[in-house]
Amino acid sequence: MEYQNYCEIAVNTRTRYTDKLYTYHIPNNLLGKIKVGSKVIVPFGVGNKLLEGFTLRLISNTNLKKVKDIKCLVEEDICLTEKQIELCKWMRDTYLCTYYEAINCLIPTGTTLKKKKLYSLKNENFKENSSFENLSERQIEILNLLKEKKEFSHNKLIKTLNFDCKNDIKHLVSKNFISIKEQFYNDVTIKYKKVVRLNFNKSDFNNVISNISNKAYKQIEILKYLLNVGEIELKELLSELNTYRSVVNSLVKKGLVVIEDKKDFRSPIDVRNLKKEKPNPLNNEQKSVYENILSTLVREKYKPFLIHGVTGSGKTEIYMQLVDHVLKMKKQAIILVPEISLTPQIASKFVRRFKENVAILHSKLSLGERFDQWKKIKNNEIPIVIGARSAVFAPCDNLGLIIIDEEHESSYKSEISPKYHTVEIAKYRCKEDNAVLVLGTATPSVESYYKSIKGEYELLELKKRFNKNSMPKIDIVDMRRELAEGNKSIFSRKLYDSIKENLSNRKQTILFLNRRGHSTFISCRSCGYVLKCPNCDISLTYHQKNNLAKCHYCGFKSSVPKICPDCTSKYIKYFGSGTEKVEEYVKKLFPSAKTQRLDVDTTSRKGHLEKIIKAFENREADILIGTQMVTKGLDFPYVTLVGVLSADITLNLPDYRANERTFQLLTQVAGRAGRHEFKGKVIIQTYSPDNFAITSSQNHDYLNFFNNELSLRKEFLYPPFYELTNIIIYGEEEKAVINSANSLFAKLKQAVDKEKNNAILLGPNPAIFNKIKGNYRWQIVIKYQGVDRKNIKGIINYICNINRDKIIESNVNLSIDINPYNIF
Repeated sequence: MEYQNYCEIAVNTRTRYTDKLYTYHIPNNLLGKIKVGSKVIVPFGVGNKLLEGFTLRLISNTNLKKVKDIKCLVEEDICLTEKQIELCKWMRDTYLCTYYEAINCLIPTGTTLKKKKLYSLKNENFKENSSFENLSERQIEILNLLKEKKEFSHNKLIKTLNFDCKNDIKHLVSKNFISIKEQFYNDVTIKYKKVVRLNFNKSDFNNVISNISNKAYKQIEILKYLLNVGEIELKELLSELNTYRSVVNSLVKKGLVVIEDKKDFRSPIDVRNLKKEKPNPLNNEQKSVYENILSTLVREKYKPFLIHGVTGSGKTEIYMQLVDHVLKMKKQAIILVPEISLTPQIASKFVRRFKENVAILHSKLSLGERFDQWKKIKNNEIPIVIGARSAVFAPCDNLGLIIIDEEHESSYKSEISPKYHTVEIAKYRCKEDNAVLVLGTATPSVESYYKSIKGEYELLELKKRFNKNSMPKIDIVDMRRELAEGNKSIFSRKLYDSIKENLSNRKQTILFLNRRGHSTFISCRSCGYVLKCPNCDISLTYHQKNNLAKCHYCGFKSSVPKICPDCTSKYIKYFGSGTEKVEEYVKKLFPSAKTQRLDVDTTSRKGHLEKIIKAFENREADILIGTQMVTKGLDFPYVTLVGVLSADITLNLPDYRANERTFQLLTQVAGRAGRHEFKGKVIIQTYSPDNFAITSSQNHDYLNFFNNELSLRKEFLYPPFYELTNIIIYGEEEKAVINSANSLFAKLKQAVDKEKNNAILLGPNPAIFNKIKGNYRWQIVIKYQGVDRKNIKGIINYICNINRDKIIESNVNLSIDINPYNIF
C-alpha cells in the first residue's frame, strides 16, 4: 500500500502570528500510522522546540526544499474526525479565531499537552569532597537531593528545597553536574479500580470447593458469589459480603482468584437507586408540536424549529419524547441548557427516564469526569448528552437532534476566543449531519423570532401551561411612590405583606435581585471617595461574610478601610444592596423563616449548587434569594410567590439589549411561580413602571414587547437589521492603547470607504468598562448588513489579524467579537 509522505499540521504555538498550517515529513516508522486528525509532536522554529499539533491534511509531495520530520505520534485516542476538522476551519473563518482556539473547543479540557523539565545527575558516582569545590551550599544541597531521589521536576524541586533554584540549576548544568530533559504530560489522570474475578474455569468449581476446608466458610462464600457475578470491584465485594481483604488475599495466594487494576469510568451521576419513570401523556398543544418536529426527524433532514412556549407549558416533556425517538433511530442527541445551575434539575429528569444512557458535560465537573464522559460519547456508548454551552461540541458521530433550551440566554455566547454563538455551531452541526435543531424558550430572542417570521425557523407555539393552570398574576409596584410615602426599605409594603402571607400558608417564595454581594459600593460620606479596584475602573463590592471588598471582574480582594484613604474621615458607609444584604434583611424581618441564597458565592464549591436546589425542592427552606440563577428552568411545586426587588438593574444598562434582557428576566423569573396545583403571584418593584418591557411582562405579552423593540432596532440600525463587530483594543499603557485605536480606526475606515459598502464605523472610544484586569480598553464598533458580511470580515481579518503588528503597538492586544451579545 502506498502511503502519503507529508502532512499539514496545526501547531500549538499559542500565538496568532504563526496561525497557519505547517508541512512536515512523515518518517518511515510512522507511515500508515499518522492519519487525518492525529495528535503529534513536532519540532518547531529555529530552535526546534517540541510542540503539540494536529494533522489536518495528508499530502503526497511538497515543493518545499527543507521539511522537518514529525518527532512522534501521541498514542492516545483523542483525535479529530474529518467533520471536526471542517468545523474548525469554519469557526476560524466565521469568528476570525486561530486553528488551535477552535481545536481546543473540540478536545476534552485538560488533554492539551504541557511540558515540564526533569533534572537528574549526569554522574551519580562523583566524589563529593573533590567535586563540590567552588559550589555553594545550595548547589550541594541540590546534588544530594538528586542523588537520593534520582529525578526531580522543576516545580517539585523548588517546593522541596523551599527556595528558587533557577540560577543554581543553570550553574550546575554548565558544569556538567546535572542533565535536563523535557517530558510531556497533561492534567487528566486515568483512574483505576481493583476488581476481583475467579482464576479457574466455572466447570471446575465443584472440585475447587471440595478442596477447601469447611472452616474457611468466608472463602467459599466469596467463590460462590464470584461464580454468579463474574467480576466485581474489590471494595464492593468486601461491603456486600461483610468480609475482609485478608480473606480475599488468602484466595489469591491459593491461585483461586485474581485481583487486577482496571480503568475506572468516572460519572457525575449515579443511576443505581433511581426508579425509571414513564413518559407523561401530552396535551393537545404538546402533541401538535411533538408530531410536527417528529415528521422531520424521521426523514433525517435538517430543519430548525423555534418552540415559543409559556413558562410551565411542558417543553421538557416534548424534548424527552423527541429524544426517546432519536434513541429508537439508533442516533445521538445533545440537550443544551444555558446555566450549569440548570443542569442538575434537567439532568435528573432525563436520567430518571433514560437511566445510564445520559452523559453530563459542563465545566464544574472534574477534568477526569469530563474526560471519561467525553470518551463514552465518542465511542457511541452513551447516546444522550446534557450540558451547558461547551456541550455543543460533544463528539457525537451519529447526531440526530440538538435541543437548545432557553435559546435566548446570553450565556450561549462565548466571551473568550473563539467567541462563538452556540446556536450557530448547532446549526452548522445539524446541517452537516442532517439532524433536527430545536430552539425552545418562553422569551425568544428578537433575532430568533424575527427569523421565524421570515421563514428561516418554523415557529411552534405553546400558549397554555401543561396543567391548564393560569399564568401568575403580576403586580407592578412604583418604588417612587413607596419612597414618597416614607417607605425606604428594599421591600415594598405589598411585597412584605405577600411574603408574610405566603409563610403563614406554608408556601415558598423566590426573591430575585441580579446583584450579588452585600453592598454594591463603599463610599466616604465626607468627600465622596469610592473604593475602587486598582486593576479595573470599577467600584469594589462589599461582601459581609468575609468582611472584604471584592472586584467581580478580576477577583481582587481587600479589607475595608476604617478611615477614608483620601480625606481620613471616619464616615465610611456601604451603599446599595446585593443578595447577601437581602438575605440579612429577610432574616431580620422574618426570623422564623428558613432562607437560602443561590448565587456565585454560595455555589463556588463542587456539589453546593445541587445541595441548595435539592434542599429547596424538599421544602427545607421557605425563601430562596438569588441572582439570575433562580430565573431559569427551575421547577418548584410549592413556589407561589416571586418578588423582583429591582427591575431597573438591567433596564438601565448602557446596552441596546437592555429592554430585551429586562423583559426576558422578568418573564422567566415570574414563570417560577404557580407552576403546579397552587396559583402564583409575582410582584415587580421598579422606578420605571411605564417602560414597555415591564408592562409587556406584566401582561404576558411577548408580541407587544417584540413589536416595540423591533421598531427601535430598525430605527437605530441594530440586529436583526444590521450585524455588529466589536473590536476591543487593550493594554497596560493607556497612551499606547489610544494611539493603536486611532491607527486601527484610520486603516479600517480607509478600507471600508474604498469598498463603498454601507458599513458604519463607530469610534474609537473608551469602552464602557474603560479598565479591566489592569488593561485600558478602547473600542471600535462596525455595523453592516448581511450582504456585506464577507467583505467586512475580509477587511477585519486582513487589517486586525494578518497585518496587526504593522498597525498596533507591540504592547497592545486586540479582541474581535463577531455579533457580540453586549458591547461593553
